[in-house]
Amino acid sequence: MISQDPYPMRFHPLMKQTIWGGEKLSTLLGKPASGKGNDAESWEIVDHGDDQSVVTNGSLAGSTLAELIRQDPAWTLGASQTEGQFPLLLKFLDCNRVLSVQVHPDDAYGATMPVPDRGKTEAWYVVAAQPESLIYAGLKAGVDRQALGAAIHAGQTERVLHSFHPQVGDCVFIPAGTVHALGAGLVIAEIQQSSDTTFRLFDWNRLGSDGNPRQLHVEQSLDVTDYESGPVEPIRGDNSQPGWQTLIDCDKFMLQSMSSGTAAVGGDNCCHILTVPHGAATIEFAGDQSELLSQGQSILLPAAMDRCEVIPADKSVVLHAAPAANP
Repeated sequence: MISQDPYPMRFHPLMKQTIWGGEKLSTLLGKPASGKGNDAESWEIVDHGDDQSVVTNGSLAGSTLAELIRQDPAWTLGASQTEGQFPLLLKFLDCNRVLSVQVHPDDAYGATMPVPDRGKTEAWYVVAAQPESLIYAGLKAGVDRQALGAAIHAGQTERVLHSFHPQVGDCVFIPAGTVHALGAGLVIAEIQQSSDTTFRLFDWNRLGSDGNPRQLHVEQSLDVTDYESGPVEPIRGDNSQPGWQTLIDCDKFMLQSMSSGTAAVGGDNCCHILTVPHGAATIEFAGDQSELLSQGQSILLPAAMDRCEVIPADKSVVLHAAPAANP
C-alpha cells in the first residue's frame, strides 16, 4: 500500500526518434532534444512494457507508473480500473514529414496476436498546423476491402482516403479500425489506449533510414479495417464557454478541453490526466497547495486525490483525459 498523501505527479518524457520527426517538441513544447532533428514523439504518461513513466517530483520520485500500480492499484487507478496496467498513453507528436498510413486493431484482435496487446483507439488534438497540412482520417464513402487492397497494391492509397486541412484546436477521433495518417507540418497531442500495435498499410513509396522500404502489414491492415464508418471529420469545441468542453466520450476514455473559467477535476475515485498544449494553468489541491503547468507539461492525478481546481491562464488551453469508468 502507498502511505503517501496523493499529489499531482510529473514524469520524465520518453523521447522517440523516427524518420518523420523534427525539432518542434523542443522548440515549441520544451522537450529535451536529441540534437539529430528527428524527435518525433514525447511519451508523457505511459505504462507499456519497458516504456515506463518515472515520477520526477515529490516523495514518490524515481518510481515507475507500473511500480505504483503494483503497490496500490486503487490508490493509483481507482476501484473501477481492474487491470494491472495504466490503460491510457498520452503523447505529443511532431510530424515534420507525413506519417505512414496506418490502422490499429480492436481489443479482440489484439488479444489474438503473437504478443498480445490492447487494441488502439486514439484521439488527436491539433496543437499547431501549417496552412497546407493535411489529416487523413477514414476511407472515402463506398471504399470496401477490394478497393482498398487495389489502391495499396497500386501504390495509390491516398486516392481512397478522406482528408482535410485541420485547424489549431481541432480534435479528431480515431476508433480502432479507422485508416489514418497525420500529414507534414502538424504538432499533435494524442490520447490513446496503452498499446503500440500498429499495422502500416502504405508508406508513400519512400525508404526508411536504412535505405530500404519500411515493413508493411497489408493483410493484417485489410483484416482489421472498418469499412462501414467512412470519412472522419474534425470535432471543434466551443472554447468561448468557460469550464470543461467535452470533445470525446467513448468506451475507452473521455477527453475534454478548457480555455477559460475554473473547473473541478478528481475526487471521484478515478485517475485523471492533465496537459497544457498552449499557455499555462494552475492546479489547486489539498486546500492550500498549487502546481503550475507550463506549455507542454503534463501531470497525473492519482485516484486517491480529492477534488482539484484547474485554472487556465489567459489564452491557454488545458486538456483533461480519464479512462472510461467501465472499459
